[in-house]
Amino acid sequence: MRAAAHERAVLGYLSLFSSVGTLLCCALPSLLVLIGLGATVASFLSALPWLVTLSHHKNWVFAVSGLLIAGNFLYFYALAPRLHAQGNACSVDASDACNTASRVSRVALRLSAAVYLMGFFSAYFLGPVLVRLDS
Repeated sequence: MRAAAHERAVLGYLSLFSSVGTLLCCALPSLLVLIGLGATVASFLSALPWLVTLSHHKNWVFAVSGLLIAGNFLYFYALAPRLHAQGNACSVDASDACNTASRVSRVALRLSAAVYLMGFFSAYFLGPVLVRLDS
């Protein structure tokens, strides 16, 4: 029971941080340049030079992030309800805490997915769309 809660917490944090990583390496710089803040991107990258290395491997970053988020969706919507129905997910004494944690996890998971999708669109589709609109 405790291992399942720990596993869910680890998956939630990994998916949230990986989606934020995709946002920082690929989506945020593109958005800032798009709205005319190229100097901000330059100073941002000089302060955090590891983001350049991360952006060179954006295919891997997006693949791993997508797998983590998909795994978390699978766990949260397929496996966790089964564990909860069997009584293995939460103790009887802390049912309110379990419901609150589930609600917070659901919000964090959806936020992670939204950030990931914004980063994915920005990294892979925004450039070609803007080039097509420009010509």
